[in-house]
Amino acid sequence: MLSRILLATTLFLLPASALWAAESATATVKTVDAKGVGADLGKITFAESKWGLLITPDLSGLPPGAHGFHIHAKAQCGPAQHEGKMEAGFAAGGHLDPLKSGKHLGPYADGHAGDLPPLIVGADGKATTPVLAPRLTLKDVRGHSVMIHAGGDNYSDQPKPLGGGGARIACGAIE
Repeated sequence: MLSRILLATTLFLLPASALWAAESATATVKTVDAKGVGADLGKITFAESKWGLLITPDLSGLPPGAHGFHIHAKAQCGPAQHEGKMEAGFAAGGHLDPLKSGKHLGPYADGHAGDLPPLIVGADGKATTPVLAPRLTLKDVRGHSVMIHAGGDNYSDQPKPLGGGGARIACGAIE
């Protein structure tokens, strides 16, 4: 009986393993504030799948709830000037937008390529649920950064720009 269970489990898992290429990229995510880059929160792994880029977080120490989650233009996470004052994570630039759409429309529309599905953080402060970015590949994200915002994202520029997600709270350069 045990051998049948192991065989069934192996057959079930085998096709899933074929979805991902051996190649991947990672980002070590750290807290960010106006003074700089802080504590390590964990890692995010990026891997190709036949449906797009699979993004798998292994993070802890974040505020519970849904968070805006984006690929940003530069592989830097430090503070930088924004509207006349130093702001957390602004060295990362804006959302990745190689086609210069100028639109924040979410991961499934023709806006910023860096718009990702929300990052969901459990009551325990952990984020481990993978998300899929159907319009991205590893080549697209390497040399950029991944950013986590304080609040959710409505994938619109109304009533606030860039989904109204709030402050940049965590960031990691994608290698």
